Amino acid sequence: MRRSLFACLMAAVAMPVDAVEAAAEDVPESAAPDADSRRRNARGSDAVALEQVQVTATRRPESSFDVSAAATVVGADEVATRAPQTIADYLRGQVGTFVQSTTPGQAIPIVRGLKGSEVLHIVDGFRLNTAFFRNSPNQYFALVDAQNVDRIEVVRGPSSTLYGSDAMGGVVQVVTPEERFDGDWSGRGHFRTQLASGDLSNVTRLGGAAGRQGLSISGGVTWQDVGERRRGDGPRLPYTDFRAWAADAKLLWNPAPEHEFMLNLQYLEQPRTPRYDELVPGFHQETASSEEFWFEPNDRAFAQARWRWNAMNAAFDTAELHLGYQEIDDDRRSRAAGSKYRDLEWNRDRLLGFTGSFDKRLGAHSLVYGFEAYWDTVDSRRTRVNLGNGQVAPRAPRFPDGSTMDSFALYVDDSIELAPRWQLDVGARYSRFEIELPANGGIGTKLDPDDLTGNLGLTFKATDSLHVVTNLGRGFRAPNVFDLGVFGDRPGGRFAIPNSDLKPETVVTWDVGVKFDRPAFQAEAFLWRSDYKDKITSVDIGEDAEGRILVQNRNVTELKLWGAEIGARWTPDEAFSAYGVLNLTRGREAYAGDRYDADRIPPLNGRLGLEWRFAPAWRADAWAQYAARQDRLSPRDLEDPRVNPAGTAGWNTWNARVGWEFAAGATLALRLENLADRRYREHGSGVDEVGRSVVATLDWRF
Repeated sequence: MRRSLFACLMAAVAMPVDAVEAAAEDVPESAAPDADSRRRNARGSDAVALEQVQVTATRRPESSFDVSAAATVVGADEVATRAPQTIADYLRGQVGTFVQSTTPGQAIPIVRGLKGSEVLHIVDGFRLNTAFFRNSPNQYFALVDAQNVDRIEVVRGPSSTLYGSDAMGGVVQVVTPEERFDGDWSGRGHFRTQLASGDLSNVTRLGGAAGRQGLSISGGVTWQDVGERRRGDGPRLPYTDFRAWAADAKLLWNPAPEHEFMLNLQYLEQPRTPRYDELVPGFHQETASSEEFWFEPNDRAFAQARWRWNAMNAAFDTAELHLGYQEIDDDRRSRAAGSKYRDLEWNRDRLLGFTGSFDKRLGAHSLVYGFEAYWDTVDSRRTRVNLGNGQVAPRAPRFPDGSTMDSFALYVDDSIELAPRWQLDVGARYSRFEIELPANGGIGTKLDPDDLTGNLGLTFKATDSLHVVTNLGRGFRAPNVFDLGVFGDRPGGRFAIPNSDLKPETVVTWDVGVKFDRPAFQAEAFLWRSDYKDKITSVDIGEDAEGRILVQNRNVTELKLWGAEIGARWTPDEAFSAYGVLNLTRGREAYAGDRYDADRIPPLNGRLGLEWRFAPAWRADAWAQYAARQDRLSPRDLEDPRVNPAGTAGWNTWNARVGWEFAAGATLALRLENLADRRYREHGSGVDEVGRSVVATLDWRF
């Protein structure tokens, strides 16, 4: 097993201290929400919470009700009551999101019909997406600790003006806790342990923080042990067990009243995670594709320094500079069915980033502007072991070893108060990329694409409680090492050649929506449509002299995507709340004159729920999660052993939770999931979901 020196140092310095606090406490006083926002934030759960303070849609703290963009916030209440296996589990049943999981321990969100590298994933303002992210389901989002979360913010729709490449379907940002103290030295701690019968899992988190006015040190450790999953009305499934461990540490220091410095360290490792759909026969398969297929290991190490300066000078009111470094290891052990050859892979991505963001209020204008620079390097090698005689031979790596992808960008966004009830948001961004893949088998390639993109948003504040909004945005995705680097000999007698003329994919999305926010009722409804052009697709281009089929990635496919996102919450009093979510996505794809259903489009889906605080120390929740039948399948879906060629059946689950705060800061909760023990599979996923499960959780804050 290979382990980087950085990862070892990270594990050594991580301190067992952490505490999870409400999102409102995470914003420094200079950037805190107004009193009205704080009042709205205190009302309860965040399943549909337009009032939540967010930073992703605007790069500054602002209520999601007051921005034109469609934004989803999974806040402190949901984080405290969910029982996540991976970070993506928080997004199940949320407005505008759907989750696909190829294998337990790995899952990704789908936003407005797009997935993988078509959606930008961010952790604490730093890109998680790397040069070898693929534009299909992948495992990398699961390398973020689901127990070290303050909130998750989702911007639905293109956000390339502020965030650059990959922000096509939207942006998903994970924000980790930031602990602050008043007065002299003090401390606080958090212990959480959770047991579940459905997958025989145990998750334990120990953390805490110590500090005084202007200085805090926090962090924690997480251990996760997941056993074999029992599907609904059936047996336990082999190859569904995995383990993970994580550690984190964070320092916050105010050297002067206007300045704050942060040092942020994170590490997560899944030592040996099986890929279920490769090891078990899928649809239209008699035997499994592989005898062996393990991610062994997959891990992520992250170090970040942030400097925040509240200056109120002529150039900016607040400045933030980020310097970050991320390593992702994607190591694998695999052996095809019936083969005597075992392949061992070592794939590593090293991402260095330096970004600056500034905001300035000038009369009716609220400006945000900044720069970004990322340097991305991919190391890759592969060997083949003959199990018959033990001989080891090198093989062509998954990606050309030493490939690089560097990017540089400038952006500006302006929110303009046109009139007392009208607000215009306009932004632009210029990005440039330098991509180089060393020769692999005698071939290599270089690209230097650039892109100019922008967005427009308009808000009509019909009343203090009702906003009508519309957005027109353009997103793009630059070709990365995954798009360019898979060349040479391919299965089926094919030979892939690079394309030095590959250009960025683009999407233009228009949406219109209404947002309603009163103390007793909040709701939002959006209609949206996307035109996705220049999608990168592998095409046959003829044969060579040796009779091999030549294939090449080209910008040849177009998609039309459209849908609706609806969410509402009714809170007649402090003790009771009801909410509902409905998501609809449709898509058509066009290639070479043919039109067909788009790939991996989620079915109609959503969630309905009730929350009841029936005594000061007691809370009860009940909810149903559902999805309709999805039989609008693309040609790729029809060939995918993870997808039933007859279509994915509709399903619903009934769930309940009871929580008892038996002492100050100590809560014992019992969660009952899939009470009817339904057997079901989320569309596009590689394994059936968990059947009836009892989840017991102890949370103790001290």
